[in-house]
Amino acid sequence: MWGHPEVYIIVLPAFGIFSEVVATFSKKKLFGYKSMVYAMMIISILSFLVWAHHFFTMGSGADVNAFFALTTMLIAIPTGVKIFNWLFTMFRGKITFETPMLWTVGFIPCFVVGGMTGVLLSVAPADFQYHNSYFLIAHFHQVIIGGVVFGYFAGLYYWWPKLFGFKLNERIGKWAFWFWNIGFYVCFMPQYVLGLMGMTRRVVTYGWDKGWWELNLVSTIGAGLMGIAFLFQVWQFANGVKHSRNHLDMTGDPWNGRTLEWSIPSPAPHYNFAVIPQVSELDEWWEEKQRREQGASVPAAAKKLEPIHMPKNSGIPIVMAGFWFVAGFGFVFHWLWLTIPGLAGVAACMLAHSFNYDTDYYIPVEEITRTEAAIREVTNS
Repeated sequence: MWGHPEVYIIVLPAFGIFSEVVATFSKKKLFGYKSMVYAMMIISILSFLVWAHHFFTMGSGADVNAFFALTTMLIAIPTGVKIFNWLFTMFRGKITFETPMLWTVGFIPCFVVGGMTGVLLSVAPADFQYHNSYFLIAHFHQVIIGGVVFGYFAGLYYWWPKLFGFKLNERIGKWAFWFWNIGFYVCFMPQYVLGLMGMTRRVVTYGWDKGWWELNLVSTIGAGLMGIAFLFQVWQFANGVKHSRNHLDMTGDPWNGRTLEWSIPSPAPHYNFAVIPQVSELDEWWEEKQRREQGASVPAAAKKLEPIHMPKNSGIPIVMAGFWFVAGFGFVFHWLWLTIPGLAGVAACMLAHSFNYDTDYYIPVEEITRTEAAIREVTNS
């Protein structure tokens, strides 16, 4: 009951990334923003009502199977709304195909195929045939890699200049994208056919007489192509770090972005905004740039600076996470000798954190002024 809602929930951040990327590289406001929010909320709720579709074959009865078949079909509706909204955002937009947008465009057909096969699997009588077969394996990877992983790649490339202050090599990134996409389809599309031919998952070896080895060979070649794509990405990151001085982002806005993080330098100062921005539009930074072109904006230097309230860093949460891992490992194997020290460590971390009252501080105006002056000096040079 936990694991399957988690599958849907890990894709929600990727959906948010796609919305940011599509609007930026289509030079348009996101189509149907409110419907996108409602769709995300509906997915979050329905994700807790679909989990038993993994158990259609265990004999729960027609009523249980019918309920979870219906909810599994229903969750495709809000997901489809999001797909159409991204397509309508691109419609008649001035699209440019930088690496983040490539991953977004590549995601759409991949995720649509994964969603369609998911609806096929939601039909309980059909699932009796597809269950535990390579058809299911292909569907799962089509959704998780084509949806989640592609989304996180899009976000990685999109926000990389903001994180590190320099852009990655676009040419190498596009080579990685095409090897990933071609390799993905070569790897997983044959698995749908293998599943329909009767090949189940967790098969260690199989005879030559079943007719499976040819398609498995094709699938292996596809996996190799994805491995080459990964090497291209490693090369891209290494090349980016090595030649970072040649690709510095001096503007803070390398993609001509629409949201407020692109209004500050790259990498961002630790306090983010020297003055709290006043938001009146969905794409506030884009609208601000339009106001500046018309001479109607108030320069940031004219706004009054105030001390900024900041939280202090703490290592306790990551230490407590380590203790939780130890305790959880002990629970799984019923090892009290591991569980008890793990829980004791968790309790100690919570106790230490509870009595830590020195948790925040203020950045004085003088420091903010010095930082902003240094940023302007670097930008102007």
